Amino acid sequence: MQVETMSAYARLLRIIAHPTRLMILAELMEAEKCVNDIGDLLNVRQPNASQHLAILKENGLVAFRKEGASRCYYLARPGLVEGLFAMLERHHAGRVDADAGGAHSRQRNASPSSGGSAR
Repeated sequence: MQVETMSAYARLLRIIAHPTRLMILAELMEAEKCVNDIGDLLNVRQPNASQHLAILKENGLVAFRKEGASRCYYLARPGLVEGLFAMLERHHAGRVDADAGGAHSRQRNASPSSGGSAR
């Protein structure tokens, strides 16, 4: 793959690589939400939520519509965001399974009933 493509991928990963931005995207996967609601749901101050939303908007991940004085945000690229979360969930599940499998085999190797010594 080309350097430009990899740079674009890295840029996207840096954008979403903040817990608050990930939580915002997860909330918006459920439904459109206004900025005050996002702040309340995530227990962050509205200016902080607005800063993260601005970064996500500048990079094409979210968009908004005005509702009175409020801005209500929604996913601009729902397929991309859902795919990213699916990838993250598969990765996390694989790590949990690998950790559990490793712990199980360590216990089995260290068990006195195994007939062999743990190495």
